[in-house]
Amino acid sequence: MVELLDTQSARRDLLKLAATFAGVLWLPGTVRSQQRITSNPFTLGVASGSPTPDGVVLWTRLLPSGLFSSLGKEDVAVRWEVAHDEQFLQIAQQGQSAAVAELAHSVHVEVVGLAPGRWYFYRFHTGEHSSAVARTRTLPAPDAPVGKLRLGYASCQRWEHGYYSAYRHLAEEKLDLVLFLGDYIYEYPGAGAAVRHSNGAWVQTLDDYRARYALHKSDADLQAAHAACPWAFTWDDHEVHNDYAGNTAGYTSAAEPASSEPFSRRRAAAYQAWYEHMPVRASTLTRAFAGLAQGAEMRIYQQLHWGQLANLYLLDPRQYKDPIVCTKDGRLGSSTFDPATCAAWDDPNRSMLGRVQERWLDDQLASANNPWQVIGQASLLGPRDFKSGPEKLLWNDGWDGYPAARQRFTATLQNRVGTKSGAVNADFARPAGQSGLQTAIVVGGDVHENWVGQVKADYAQAASANVGVEFCGTSISSRSGNAARSTVDGWLAENPHFSFANNQAKGYGVCEFTPSQLTTTLRVVDDVTRKDAAISTLASFAVKPGRAVVERV
Repeated sequence: MVELLDTQSARRDLLKLAATFAGVLWLPGTVRSQQRITSNPFTLGVASGSPTPDGVVLWTRLLPSGLFSSLGKEDVAVRWEVAHDEQFLQIAQQGQSAAVAELAHSVHVEVVGLAPGRWYFYRFHTGEHSSAVARTRTLPAPDAPVGKLRLGYASCQRWEHGYYSAYRHLAEEKLDLVLFLGDYIYEYPGAGAAVRHSNGAWVQTLDDYRARYALHKSDADLQAAHAACPWAFTWDDHEVHNDYAGNTAGYTSAAEPASSEPFSRRRAAAYQAWYEHMPVRASTLTRAFAGLAQGAEMRIYQQLHWGQLANLYLLDPRQYKDPIVCTKDGRLGSSTFDPATCAAWDDPNRSMLGRVQERWLDDQLASANNPWQVIGQASLLGPRDFKSGPEKLLWNDGWDGYPAARQRFTATLQNRVGTKSGAVNADFARPAGQSGLQTAIVVGGDVHENWVGQVKADYAQAASANVGVEFCGTSISSRSGNAARSTVDGWLAENPHFSFANNQAKGYGVCEFTPSQLTTTLRVVDDVTRKDAAISTLASFAVKPGRAVVERV
């Protein structure tokens, strides 16, 4: 039987707690049953994320009997358990929280008091129903020696373009953490030659975004991947609107219904729905949900310390982004362009990350001492010139459209990471007085293709120092452009800072960090249009600490 909060005042207190970021939404006293739910309310699975050395965020959303049903306007009591064993004989933490109606009956439990560097099992209960059992883990203590980190990265999972079979295999990779790098949902009404179908409507309102997240989270393979280990997140454009930048809308198709609401309201609705469906902390909402409608920041960029092995940084490439320039016909959104024809292209004042986030990353890297500095963001960092010869043809939505910002980014890597490892050329020597070598690893998504290469201090100079290594991952399901596989060789010849590219395969990446080496494996499915797609290794690469060179193995 589902237990419901029996007073409006209790519900208001819970909302106040949510709005002021008190963490776990504890239910005071005893609650009474007012309603019985006869079907499984855990249809969207469970997830964990935002790990710390002593805790983690546990997530679920109650949605019984289908994707678009509702529990009404009552808050539902939910019990949760964290255990050392899968049978829940040794309980580590337990408590009671609320699935708050105003938050789409989502639950965000910020568990504390756990041991560092430990695996745990967790589950939820409400009434007579129990969720699936899932695994999560805490971060190692910051000063703990760590022998290994297995990190997965994934992005771009358009529902209509294929099945999430890649996630079924990712769930079996024995990963410690997954970095999700953007485009968890897509706002489109459908797709041509769809493998499977959405509800056929444009996503514009809060209810629309909630329904689209529910659709995606209904996928069993995605649920399995969430249940296997904690995730950390950033977003890209399709969580809101194709090609949006900051508070500027992106490209609006003539088929998309016009809205009388300003874009800021649509962005606020999208950000709220994202929060409701991700295992993230309430502190990301700097001024609660009301603040989102007024343009308040939703702080998602963050750093995670993996003991003495790695520092992980998740960047936000959309919320603070200056408007896109150089788009064909002067419309909003993105396109290819010739930088020689667009004076605004290299304006030094334009930013992808915003100056506050840029300074934050610079400060964090300045004090980092671990051998691996891993930076997750949503795009391809290195230039990708599609035209052979001296003329250029670039895409203006990613870093190619913000060259001054990219130069500041690579200067940060050179000044903050490279100098600690003697980054004057490809082979670094340990400088006097330093405790060890460091290497920056940049991972990205967005382009639906695999790209691997060196990060250059100055991409305009071929002899410029390497200041990091880049792995830009393909999509889970989203289709690539129409370019043939044979064009990749031409692209690599035009962009020699990249050593590998593949514009067809779908899947994810696995990075295994040790004190002596990083091994990155590109894992791809054989047919994204099949639920039972098999997995294989497309390519593997190795990087040594303090040596910003990627080698195929």
